[in-house]
Amino acid sequence: MARLRKKPCIALFLFTLFVFGTMMGLRTLKPSDGFSDLAPGLGLLPMIGGRMDRRSVSQDSVSSPGQVRAKVDLSNSGPEGTIFYDVHIFYSVWYGNPSMDGKYMHWDHVLVPHWDPKIAASYPKGRHMPPEDIGSSFYPELGPYSSRDPDLLESHMEQIGAAAAGVLVLSWYPPGLADDNGEPTEDLVPAVLDAAHRHNLKVAFHLQPYRGRSDHSVHDNIKYIIDRYGDHGAFYKFTSSTGNILPLFYIYDSYLTPPENWSDLLHPTGSHSLRGTPYDSVFIALIVEERHKHDILAGGFDGMYTYFASNGFSFGSSHQNWKAVKAFCDGNNLLFIPSAGPGYIDTAVRPWNNHNTRNRVNGRYYETALQAALNVRPEIVTITSFNEWHEGTQIEMAVPKKTVTRLYLDYQPHQPEHYLELTRRWAEQFNKEKETWLM
Repeated sequence: MARLRKKPCIALFLFTLFVFGTMMGLRTLKPSDGFSDLAPGLGLLPMIGGRMDRRSVSQDSVSSPGQVRAKVDLSNSGPEGTIFYDVHIFYSVWYGNPSMDGKYMHWDHVLVPHWDPKIAASYPKGRHMPPEDIGSSFYPELGPYSSRDPDLLESHMEQIGAAAAGVLVLSWYPPGLADDNGEPTEDLVPAVLDAAHRHNLKVAFHLQPYRGRSDHSVHDNIKYIIDRYGDHGAFYKFTSSTGNILPLFYIYDSYLTPPENWSDLLHPTGSHSLRGTPYDSVFIALIVEERHKHDILAGGFDGMYTYFASNGFSFGSSHQNWKAVKAFCDGNNLLFIPSAGPGYIDTAVRPWNNHNTRNRVNGRYYETALQAALNVRPEIVTITSFNEWHEGTQIEMAVPKKTVTRLYLDYQPHQPEHYLELTRRWAEQFNKEKETWLM
């Protein structure tokens, strides 16, 4: 009898193991991430422009790590009219490598310790060692590149155009300043604007927090940007429902400055107000906590965005809250700009943050986020992100890669351009639906 029961027991064990593995693979989806809200028949939409011709250098043919040796030719980047200026995508230029910069930057990101020393002691320390070991759970098709490489910029603009996103939102620091892991990049802005202009793209600015940032320093930042770049053909300006055409700025971590200080800058009666001056603009604040919506209104902002691609991470990034936030914005004449992302994983730089990981589920997580954004009928949708590799939110092309010490995630069973194609299809869906909203 024992022998007769052996095979059923083995089968039961294997079945249980399969179910457990499946549940672990899906565990990072929040309960509100169900797929029932997906647009009917969207998966049947035709590919736009056919299969893209990928002629970039694969991981096996890169002789100088991170150096772009052949630009990516995407057949569906198309002329003006096939991109949409109401789809904005966050973009970073903080990457560097020895070929262009004399050293790696950001690809060698430090492993950020947990703020609790007891928890931090349980996780590895140090920094990544490119090119085989980079600060990301995915590996870029173009290798650990430099943002200063002209061919790289050209490839990025082609990919963004292929995704039909008309506005790249450039992370920006004032001259001489940078994030903790990089070096100043303000001198790169002209090259980014020129490259974007060649592809009919526009550039908006994403003002990053820096030491000493205040309403007064932001006043100076806005004047600097508009004086220096405001006349460039790629400089993005937003056309409001009342016909006003003004620059648009995203202010990251805006909540770090009290609303009464922002009011001095953004209310018409403020002590150093930009309103009614040549520097008047559309200012979009970051909503993280629910109370921030009231602070944003009191501070004189024109709207709010959610940025984070991890559903449930914050009040603002939770899809289930977007309808209520949109209603608040509509009632107070504010723009609500939801941010959709393909997934989230930052454990390559924050190894203790696994609970905020969101599995891509081969693109289904992204489609759910995009549908949640469309459901609230926004004027603009933002994509987090084109190339934030540290947090695994990138839609830039990635490839399978395995080293002695690491196995990187990838987009398989889909091709490296999968998330570019998904973005294009949803951008077209967004604009088709907007036509019906206006009827």
